[in-house]
Amino acid sequence: MLIDSHCHLEYEGLVEDQDGVLDRARSAGIRGFLNISTRRSEWERVVGTAARYPDVWASVGIHPHEADQHADLGEAALLEATQHAKVVGIGETGLDYYYDKSDREVQQALFRTHITVSRKTGLPLIIHTRDAEDDTFRILEDEMGKGAFPALIHCFTASADFGSKVLDLGLSISISGIVTFKNAQDLQRVVATIPEDRLLVETDSPFLAPVPHRGKRCEPAYTADTARFVADLRGISIEELGSATTRNFFNLFKKAAA
Repeated sequence: MLIDSHCHLEYEGLVEDQDGVLDRARSAGIRGFLNISTRRSEWERVVGTAARYPDVWASVGIHPHEADQHADLGEAALLEATQHAKVVGIGETGLDYYYDKSDREVQQALFRTHITVSRKTGLPLIIHTRDAEDDTFRILEDEMGKGAFPALIHCFTASADFGSKVLDLGLSISISGIVTFKNAQDLQRVVATIPEDRLLVETDSPFLAPVPHRGKRCEPAYTADTARFVADLRGISIEELGSATTRNFFNLFKKAAA
């Protein structure tokens, strides 16, 4: 049993055939899906898809690429959206200094808004960070000082030092198909050492298809390929990894477990 803890079922390449996409994933042993939003205009569709399928949940949030278009988004809008029974997470949110599609100060302010809503609701924060380790950690550490909140770094590709520091803050880490790439040796070393109770797996589909599907459109079914690779890295069976990561998902996303 595996959970795809991060997929975009409303994106082109998946939305045209959601039933088929989900059926193929279930046949591959995937038993749950967290459908992630990246902009406010997606929230209704993301939540609607989750409402149609008992094994799909939803998040509400604003990706850092979209921050400039949502600079005036307040806590109230996010809080209202979290009231739906199938909304189990906040995000994805965070900082992206690689593409810099939005002003960095706006990204940071919106990141803090999401954190406040996570703290108020108890729903986990789903964090995107790219080329922004220092500011991401600075904000997380500062906000944790104001009161704890549950969170994970999704699609982890950061340094071992950053990984150690966010684990010390109590965060979890989710691993995508990037770990299977030949040039991902540093990431592979980190993944082998993540505490068992903090590890999740994901696809980030339709992006980042793992080997042996690299270059193709990614699907939630490919969670199984990433999980097998991670299990091998850690010297355990796929069954053990599936049990641990599924347990971790429901321990973190408690509203989904309920």
